[in-house]
Amino acid sequence: MNNHGYLLLVEDELHIQESNKNILERRGYEIRQAYDLAEARAIMADEQPRAIVLDIQLPDGNGLDFLREIRKTSNVPVLMLTAMGTPEDIVKGLEAGGDDYLPKPYGLSIFLKRVEALLRRASIIPDKLVVGPIVIDTASNRAYINGVDIGLQPKELSLLAQFMQHQEKIMTAEHLYEKVWGQKMLGDESAIRKAVSNIRAKLDGSGYTIVSSKGEGYCFERI
Repeated sequence: MNNHGYLLLVEDELHIQESNKNILERRGYEIRQAYDLAEARAIMADEQPRAIVLDIQLPDGNGLDFLREIRKTSNVPVLMLTAMGTPEDIVKGLEAGGDDYLPKPYGLSIFLKRVEALLRRASIIPDKLVVGPIVIDTASNRAYINGVDIGLQPKELSLLAQFMQHQEKIMTAEHLYEKVWGQKMLGDESAIRKAVSNIRAKLDGSGYTIVSSKGEGYCFERI
């Protein structure tokens, strides 16, 4: 079934590791396992995974710190697993760059569906998007204007990809948050506003911008 790379499971509890591995392998996914962050880094140094299932509390460090480290260079989908499941914990995980968050304990059928949903969302964006002078290369997680890297962060890159795929269409903050962050929006739309503001500034000179419509949402338009 899988010809698009491996899934990396980062989890120090043996029975959870094996249960997750077994259900995913039965569906045909290639699995690699790490029991701490050092092992995860070594595996990823050779080849980037298709997606990561990441525990937060690990023997040699915090999964949130590792996630922030990953997000400096990669937009790989990440499902976070943790016994810390309060709304505040979930917000921290998503703000660190997680795409989805599954508190322990959980059912294996739910786990499988969450992983597959994560992979479906990741496959929506093609390898390259082009609108005028703007190019997104999703393989390298870079956005360019006239061949110059504009230095977008991973979430900004995913958000711009949503806009480029839906030109002239107003999209609500709730819709964009769910597509890019992989969760329903918890609270106000400050994360969306900040990301849009950063993208808009970097689109200067491209001939395109993102227009905010109060009470409606955001629209990617030609100037």
